[in-house]
Amino acid sequence: MIDLKQTALGIELGSTRIKAVLIDKNHVPIASGDHGWENRLENGIWTYSMEDIHTGVQACFAALKRDVAEKYGQTLTEVGALGVSAMMHGYLPFDAEDRLLTPFRTWRNTVTGQAAAELTEKLHFNIPQRWSIAHLYQAILNGEEHVKDIAHLTTLAGYLHYRLTGERRMGVGEASGMFPIAPDGTDFDGGMLDIFAALPAVQACPWRIRDILPGVLPAGAAAGTLTEAGAAFLDPAGDLRPGIPVAPCEGDAGTGMAATNAVRVRTGNVSAGTSDFAMLVTDHPLGVHREIDMVTTPTGKPVAMVHCNNCTSDINAWVGLLGEFAAAIGAPQEPGELYTLLFQKALEGSPDCGGLLSFNYFSGEGVTDLDAGRPLFVRQPDARLGLADFMRTHLQSALATLKIGLDILTQTEKLPIDRLCGHGGFFKTPEVGQRLLSAAVGAPVTVMETAGEGGPYGMALLAAYMLWQSQGESLEDYLDNRVFAEAKSSTLIADEADIRGFAAFLERYRKALPLEKTATQTV
Repeated sequence: MIDLKQTALGIELGSTRIKAVLIDKNHVPIASGDHGWENRLENGIWTYSMEDIHTGVQACFAALKRDVAEKYGQTLTEVGALGVSAMMHGYLPFDAEDRLLTPFRTWRNTVTGQAAAELTEKLHFNIPQRWSIAHLYQAILNGEEHVKDIAHLTTLAGYLHYRLTGERRMGVGEASGMFPIAPDGTDFDGGMLDIFAALPAVQACPWRIRDILPGVLPAGAAAGTLTEAGAAFLDPAGDLRPGIPVAPCEGDAGTGMAATNAVRVRTGNVSAGTSDFAMLVTDHPLGVHREIDMVTTPTGKPVAMVHCNNCTSDINAWVGLLGEFAAAIGAPQEPGELYTLLFQKALEGSPDCGGLLSFNYFSGEGVTDLDAGRPLFVRQPDARLGLADFMRTHLQSALATLKIGLDILTQTEKLPIDRLCGHGGFFKTPEVGQRLLSAAVGAPVTVMETAGEGGPYGMALLAAYMLWQSQGESLEDYLDNRVFAEAKSSTLIADEADIRGFAAFLERYRKALPLEKTATQTV
């Protein structure tokens, strides 16, 4: 049996999976639960329904309870601390009666181009299309009826934190995807809030921007406790007790940094799943680049972020097709085994993919300035269409846009990449994703034993830090000394042939980008 008070729980709502990870006092995962879900394209907007959000979180927690019961013969009635995280950014406006005013607009939408461009110019700070403030300003410019009734604006993680605690607050890393953060990393930038409030279209609104945004907290701060209503929401069976301390909610970028011990200056990580993004904690100010987000670590340090809307969705689609074929010929494959087989096969392919090319764009992509996406597979007439090159093409395509953004940081801003830490589903098959990312960036890539646990593990670590930190102990020191000091990991660097091959592939990829633009206009 386990001492439930000596545990910490992290729950994260990812793009295709909601997962909970329970860790012990040694920061080792001891139980987990998950629930699969998918976003929907409704009326031109990528969204999840509130019902899907509620039932999904509850199904995930129920799965965690079952895992605890099966492993330890206990009912999960309490934990030492918990925290929730979710896909960063997006738009969830509520009225004074807590009614959602418009369906959830996720990070995947690229419908705020006008607002993002105007705000970037006015604030002298890059505002990506998926940020909450871009969605809000675009709704204002569009004259949307609901704008006048907004009382609270939040993100998915912020909404869930409110449901659990009754507190309208969030971690600084999550907040940095809503509105720019001040240089000291403690709150929203006051000067930029004033500039936004003074915009003529905003002045016509009946609310003040500061009043509708949530409060901002650093990692380690107390962000409320689980209320009776929150406990009943999370566990309708009624076993979970209220009163549990709740950490500041975070976005999946912040939890990824925690899960990979990449919160200290000059560290970096890559999270790769449905979307992929690279985070480099900076040591000097950067210029304004449309392709680069400036967000923060969970403690408020500035981070240069290359965020790509598309990563593994196209890979998943092709693996699904090949799985159907296997079943059709009487040789069905377990999904996990099939992914492993096909990922390993990719390493047998030519480093430049042998003349094959693909674009993995299910949705628009800010880095390459596309407002919509169409998955494409293209090959030269004389290219050999073999399984190894085919799979390698899709895996390298999943990293190509990320590499385009990283080149701005390394070549224009002169940010060194000494080492990256990878986590997420792309790295689940040993060595494959790790080697291909190393080929893309030309630097060593480390994957920890807990890489497959990803963001929910990072959120559990942030909850543990709130619960068990010593007086004055920084998050950086806590992770270095208590969590990762003896962590098992592997580091490798691609050989020169792989690096040259990826560069040749990327050159073809860049030249062929007009194909993707044409496809969005004609298909």
